[in-house]
Amino acid sequence: MTPEEFRQRGHEIIDWLADYHAKISDYPVQPATHPGDVKAMLPAVPPLEAEGFDQIIADLDSVVLPNISHWQHPRFFGYFPSNSLGSGILGDLVSGGLGVLGLSWQSSPAVTEIEEVTVDWFRQMVGLSSAWFGVINDTASTSTLVALLCAREKTTGFSLARQGLQAELKPLMIYTSTSAHSSVEKAALLAGFGRENVRMVDVDANFAMLPAALEEAIDADIRSGFTPCAIVAAVGGTATVSIDPVSKIADIARRHGLWFHIDAAMAGNAMILPELRWMWEGIEDADSVVINAHKWLGVPFDCSLYFVRDEPHLLRVMSADPSFLQSQADEKVRNLRNTGIPLGRRFRALKLWFAIREQGVSGLQARLLRDMGLAQDLRSKVEATPDWEIIAPVVLQTVCLVYRPKSVPSHRLDDFTRAWAHAVNASGQAYVTPATAAGHWMVRVSVGTISTDAHDIEAVWGAMQEAAAALVPEFS
Repeated sequence: MTPEEFRQRGHEIIDWLADYHAKISDYPVQPATHPGDVKAMLPAVPPLEAEGFDQIIADLDSVVLPNISHWQHPRFFGYFPSNSLGSGILGDLVSGGLGVLGLSWQSSPAVTEIEEVTVDWFRQMVGLSSAWFGVINDTASTSTLVALLCAREKTTGFSLARQGLQAELKPLMIYTSTSAHSSVEKAALLAGFGRENVRMVDVDANFAMLPAALEEAIDADIRSGFTPCAIVAAVGGTATVSIDPVSKIADIARRHGLWFHIDAAMAGNAMILPELRWMWEGIEDADSVVINAHKWLGVPFDCSLYFVRDEPHLLRVMSADPSFLQSQADEKVRNLRNTGIPLGRRFRALKLWFAIREQGVSGLQARLLRDMGLAQDLRSKVEATPDWEIIAPVVLQTVCLVYRPKSVPSHRLDDFTRAWAHAVNASGQAYVTPATAAGHWMVRVSVGTISTDAHDIEAVWGAMQEAAAALVPEFS
């Protein structure tokens, strides 16, 4: 493809994307695709000869669009907001088009320095002090893994330089709660701690970690001859957006000398609103925190910001210094390969840089406030309707609800809840996520798509009521 052909096709693709976003509300939110449908539309072997680009673009309409869930749809309320601001999309396009890799500062100086500056902007936006240093990873799963690797090496006095965990005489213990994301347990397993050495601490009625239960678990492990290593708290637990008491947990971590990591993957974006920073009071006593700018803020996936208070410790744990990447500039610059798992890094900072500049902090704040207001509107509707209940505090933009009609016996409520949630999604009218809380199924309505407005809240509320009412006779 020549530069001129690239120019022509690039215009076509941008026009195609612009048209898609303009008419996205015309699509069913979830497709009626069955397993194997898409594969059946594709040839089993690669093309021997080049295909025309017109056919490739045509297949976007015939193969791709009919078979994706439309995350940018105004009635997509599933999982978490994963928005794509137009400016962020263009930043991602430029990153791919430049095709540069940040193997070292010298390999592409702007990759490093724009990331340094933009991540520091974000640090200021969420109110973290200048004691924090941040980098961009792909997802919170990776960031949490890095945090637990750092915790492991702090506790063992850098066992990686000797025989690793295999030489440790006492098992190392990780503490989190049942409200934490599954990536916390996965990170602990990948970091070598072992499933049996991950303690799930009890939570209160609002699904927040109980400090007393945490202290009790740590003390019991010490008495049993184990070595407490790290605590992972949630500011915005996955299912219910629960808020762990950061300050109290920080006191416990400091008293026992444990690494304290905070998973604020979605809710951390709300800290750009100073009035919400009570949610992580005590954050300055933590060791690390992760915030996904690709959740709710509007930066296209993937863009996970990982902040630590001890940069030298991070560098000692994660550094790799092969001879072919060494340069005369190394004493004067940061080489961001030494802050995480991959050797190379994409120019992810461009999409964050574009989005912050195009929106401004005030524009980002306004949209988050809008989403929180819409969530409160839905909460009010649910609370005003007989047999519908809110089961967790609506602190941000997620509404957790359940419908308990008197004619449906309690032992069938879980199946009933999952059935009507599936019916909503299958209808294509809206998309919601069933999940468990306190051992029972409920439905999460996660508000945050860029184009969502009050009419869409009315639509999802109507779709849920209609689907649930239609299934009551079957489960009564």
